[in-house]
Amino acid sequence: MSDHDHDAAHDHDHAHDHDHSHDHGHDHSHDAPTGEVAARHKLSQQFEVTDSGPCRKHVKVRIPQSDISLFREQAIGEYLRMAVVPGFRPGRVPRSLVEKRFRKEVAGQLRQQLLMESLEQVATDANLDAINEPALDVEALEVPAEGDFAYEFDVEVRPVFDLPSYRGLNIQRPVREITDADVNAYRDRYLEQFGTLTPIDEPAQAGDFVVADIRFAANGAEVNRISAQRMRVRPILRFQDAEVTGFAELMTGVTPGQSRTASTTVSLEAPNIELRGEKVEIHFEVQDVLRLKTPELSGDFLSQIGVDDAAQLDEEVRSVLRNQLELEQRQAVRRQVLEKITESASWELPESLVTRQVSNARMRDLLEMQEAGYTDEQIRERDNAMLHNRVSATRQALKEHFVLDRIATDEKLEVTPADIEDQISRMARQRGESARKIRARMEKQGLMENLHAQVLEQLAVDLVVSSAVFEDVPAADEPQAQVEAISRSVCGAAEAIPVPATTA
Repeated sequence: MSDHDHDAAHDHDHAHDHDHSHDHGHDHSHDAPTGEVAARHKLSQQFEVTDSGPCRKHVKVRIPQSDISLFREQAIGEYLRMAVVPGFRPGRVPRSLVEKRFRKEVAGQLRQQLLMESLEQVATDANLDAINEPALDVEALEVPAEGDFAYEFDVEVRPVFDLPSYRGLNIQRPVREITDADVNAYRDRYLEQFGTLTPIDEPAQAGDFVVADIRFAANGAEVNRISAQRMRVRPILRFQDAEVTGFAELMTGVTPGQSRTASTTVSLEAPNIELRGEKVEIHFEVQDVLRLKTPELSGDFLSQIGVDDAAQLDEEVRSVLRNQLELEQRQAVRRQVLEKITESASWELPESLVTRQVSNARMRDLLEMQEAGYTDEQIRERDNAMLHNRVSATRQALKEHFVLDRIATDEKLEVTPADIEDQISRMARQRGESARKIRARMEKQGLMENLHAQVLEQLAVDLVVSSAVFEDVPAADEPQAQVEAISRSVCGAAEAIPVPATTA
């Protein structure tokens, strides 16, 4: 397995992870001391490998009686040296007593040593580039007292594909001039994070907030209920597994005590299988209408957010917008690289792998958005959009990972501690937090491997970009605030954003 593999961002080939100092090419049994014979013995096993699905191999293994006897002797020998039995000095316990008293322990050690050696040897000899542990019920296996030991398993392996030349690619690069209007719009959205909400005695308008109890029903039966949910009046209300279009029109003019009803269709990739594609009626019982007041750009406030004056704030905003445009360009390059790869190589991924990696694909996108300086609101919006298509989005992200990891492996790219620190520092600057605090939070949440994989992929993208021939094309206009995304699910329990977005 490649040193660059981070589980398709997390799974590991444990068949390669055993620490042995034996030489597969030579039998050292004659010059090894007693007790190390089996550890250095190359098995004369036979194996058969067949395809059993996309990126999946079925392996049958047969270990001959002669190898089993050698390993059994080693296991018994260790217990003869170590066994503590009343009435006998250590190392003086009769063999027959050891075999009887420690029968289960010897059998367990024999099985463990045989499998450990056998799996590593199969992985090497069959060139299995596994991406996770073999599907093997070890406890159900028994090594026979006589005859050969046969076992079989399935294992997921890295896809095999031809990687065409990736140097000098013709890439379309989205470009967009960052205008004063873009700066003003983003600054206003940024300042809203520090605003205050005040109840108003007038009907709701676009941009106001409503607080409502929400009830969801499918086929006349209630499926979920949310209490006192605050929502901004925008054209689209996006849940994690469905969205309501025309939400601003629905809520404009509403006052406390009034109710509104809408309908939606649950995403075909929602975690609740029974409700996928089902129509759901949504009943809003409005409790309150609020209006947002953003802070004035006073000296005290500007000092609080770490800038000297309004001009510096605008320059910081412009820098964030440049980072976001760079992220768009990186993502466009990744998409085009993957498209060029799949033009000449067609390979599928096992659904089990895709399902396991949904969270990792989501994590990578969220880390990139944080590093690029997206606001909490923008992160929720994009996160919910990804959750609507979680399986297809993950399948795409996994293929992207394998392609970029292959480039990183071929080019011997490595992530250095300085690369990680630089990425954390950039996230810290964008989030208004200390790098130490962000690192501590990521380590606590187990996100450092995800960050490592993200940085490695970016190194591969940067390498492709370094030799690419670019054609500048107009980027899509910066989207206006059309979506109100809430971290709640129509079907039930909400899926928390795995990287908590925290403002300064």
